[in-house]
Amino acid sequence: MTTHKLEPKSWTVLREGYTFRLFSRDLTAGIIVAIIALPLSIALAIASGVKPEQGLFTAVIAGFLISALSGSRVQIGGPTGAFIVVVYTVVQKFGYEGLALATIMAGLLLVCMGIARLGGVIKFIPYPVTVGFTSGIAVIIITAQIRDLLGLNMAAPPADFLGKITSYVEHADTVNPYAVTMGVLSYLLIAVWPRVTTRVPGSLIAILLATVMTSLFALPVDTIGSRFGAVPSTLPVPRMPEVRWDLIVQLFPSALTIALLAGIESLLSAVVADGMTGRRHRSNMELIAQGIANIVSPFFMGIPATGAIARTAANIRNGGSTPFAGMIHAVTLLLIMMAFGTWAALIPMPVLAAILIRVAYNMGEWHLMARLFRAPRSDVLVLLSTFGLTVLVDLTVAIEAGVVMAAFLFMKRMADLTQVGFVHEAMRDDDSDAAGLGFEAGLEIPADVEVFEIYGPFFFGAADRFKDSMRAMKHRPKALILRMRHVPDIDATGLMALNDVLDKCRREGTTLILSGVHPGPYQRLERSGLLEIIGRDNVQPLFEDALARARQTSGT
Repeated sequence: MTTHKLEPKSWTVLREGYTFRLFSRDLTAGIIVAIIALPLSIALAIASGVKPEQGLFTAVIAGFLISALSGSRVQIGGPTGAFIVVVYTVVQKFGYEGLALATIMAGLLLVCMGIARLGGVIKFIPYPVTVGFTSGIAVIIITAQIRDLLGLNMAAPPADFLGKITSYVEHADTVNPYAVTMGVLSYLLIAVWPRVTTRVPGSLIAILLATVMTSLFALPVDTIGSRFGAVPSTLPVPRMPEVRWDLIVQLFPSALTIALLAGIESLLSAVVADGMTGRRHRSNMELIAQGIANIVSPFFMGIPATGAIARTAANIRNGGSTPFAGMIHAVTLLLIMMAFGTWAALIPMPVLAAILIRVAYNMGEWHLMARLFRAPRSDVLVLLSTFGLTVLVDLTVAIEAGVVMAAFLFMKRMADLTQVGFVHEAMRDDDSDAAGLGFEAGLEIPADVEVFEIYGPFFFGAADRFKDSMRAMKHRPKALILRMRHVPDIDATGLMALNDVLDKCRREGTTLILSGVHPGPYQRLERSGLLEIIGRDNVQPLFEDALARARQTSGT
């Protein structure tokens, strides 16, 4: 299928013919999206614990590469809120050098995922896990902005959630009313502005107004310049981050988390774009594009990047229809940075806090979280565990624990669906029950033949139940027929359980006969060598044939 091709959509567009009409639409969309991305890139970088310009570097370099190599025609890439928690944690522990190495490692993982055609597999992360950690990230982002929103006179708050809350309470007497007023009014403006127009982002209007007011009236609020110094107006010279084996080992869990977040969010953004445009993205190529962008970004002091759903949707709504709109967005950002970058130092911190709180509110799956409380209790447990671990412990731990819990619960459900047991009593006592079990009415089962049936996948989750049922066999029959007509698959543990039953049958002088084995399980039996041990004559396609074989071996 074309959705699995490892070819960027930009190449496809050029091959189809890129017209001036398409370019004019992409130009308009690219410029508008660049204006939207400008304040977001700065705010996301600051929230991630790095310098404001690093968000712009990421949006320019990674944004250009993601669009140029993307498996989607309209994907817009750059820094996003999903990375804030993990990036901030890595920067606090290992500094930017550690983050750069983790980002490159994540990029390599993404490229490997794409080459291995895992673009479809990554979508199978359970929904309660994604909602749990997304909502948890939103809570952490909001919590981290309280210092700037209230203008608290304090050093950088602790990294952990409870430490932040405690620190805020201790400094509650330092609230700056100018900062509170500016932050609240900025948030209200950002929330209401889309009713006026969606062409110009409310966040940009809020920044312009707050910056002008702060400069004109010398308002006593922190600005980017007062906290971070001057903002450069050019891209940095490429440099290779430090690479050490001990650092690679320590950073691998964080790199894996970054890779999973980048993969999930980029593919989710591509799916949303497909729904808006009616086209199909190439998921594996998308992962490769994200990987290459994250490998290159740290060479220019960038941070992790992925597909941004809101900016991608804005690109589509404003006429963007090819990857060149995203590339234009990156070039426009670079030009804006070169022309007005030094002015960014005047932006007040409370307005950036308001922007990030709005971003967090929009990314939090609050309505879906409430809806999931009506799901099965096991899903609610996964949701709350992932959410709680994200907020209170660590995002990496939350994702790992959530996926593992969901996997175990899924395996339990599958094991519960797999039914095993003897069916000979129903067959002998009641013809109507026999017909319901798939047997011909009046079919005679000899007294020294037992019939056992498995319903569902025969995997490790059901193997113990199978063994327990077999131990419940009260006497030693001359033949045991194991019906497998409802077994679509069998794994290594199931094969071992079958081998144990075969050994038990041999010790007791019982012939094991399999009936109705599907092609998949049959191939696994053959590949494992178990088929030869059982004997091909003892594996029959129909129950009637298996019963005839049982009579033959038992002499009845």
